[in-house]
Amino acid sequence: MSPFVALCLLITYVVWGTTYLAARFAVVDLPPFLMMGTRFLAAAALLSPLAILRPRARLSWRQARNCALISVFLLVGGMGMAAVGAQTISAGAGTVMFATVPMFATLWTVLMGGRLRSYEAGAIALGSVGIAVLVQSAEFSTNPGGLLALATAITSWSFGTQLSKRIDLPRGLMGFVLQMAFGGVLLMLVSFVLGEAWPRYVGLPSAFAWGYLVVFGSAIGFSAYLALVERVSSVMATSYAYVNPLVGLLMGSWLANERVAPQTLWATAIILGAVVVLTVGATLAARGAAA
Repeated sequence: MSPFVALCLLITYVVWGTTYLAARFAVVDLPPFLMMGTRFLAAAALLSPLAILRPRARLSWRQARNCALISVFLLVGGMGMAAVGAQTISAGAGTVMFATVPMFATLWTVLMGGRLRSYEAGAIALGSVGIAVLVQSAEFSTNPGGLLALATAITSWSFGTQLSKRIDLPRGLMGFVLQMAFGGVLLMLVSFVLGEAWPRYVGLPSAFAWGYLVVFGSAIGFSAYLALVERVSSVMATSYAYVNPLVGLLMGSWLANERVAPQTLWATAIILGAVVVLTVGATLAARGAAA
């Protein structure tokens, strides 16, 4: 493994494991949709020079339209509602919930006409047990609005992930920048419609968290992920799903003094077990198909 690949893996492991915690700090002083909208617009502005300078195929109107469509599910429904959930749900529990995205994505594949394999059914069943254990905790039972927001975010993000594989999108950094730009504009429109007020004062923790999300969560984190997609297997590129929940739990406990309930730890183990079943099954199926 090259040092560059190792660095990119470390970035996706650590940075993406802390983005939900950063969102929790940011929404203390910033309304959720306004916070996410300005985040993605700023990140798009940072990365647009690199995207323009990179050699690329000509962008079609259909690809631009598809970028706008995907941004509705990934950034508005996914990240926007995740920020709503971050107002009441701890970083550890929220990050563990997002570890279920691969299982929800598999369900969307079936609903879109795909066939459910045995290992996928097993992973979904095991993941469902983990979710049931997690939502029975006092944190979720006393915050039904936060639970609904996170469930909406995960459903929207996983659907957008599957849809992105079925429509024509520009490859590489250009597609990501366009999605962030469209998503940022749409999030700002949602913020305006909901009447979110611009804050008169933003404390240092919220401002630092917002900047962290822009620079590390979006610009550096997604760039590292795209670099991994180009250089390593899909299994290795998506291995962040195993590490992010653990990072989220540790960082939430350390920086936000969050108490990690035993139920959350059990749910983490079960959900990560489901992710392992899904990943190993997909790897073996791919090898069998190639043989």
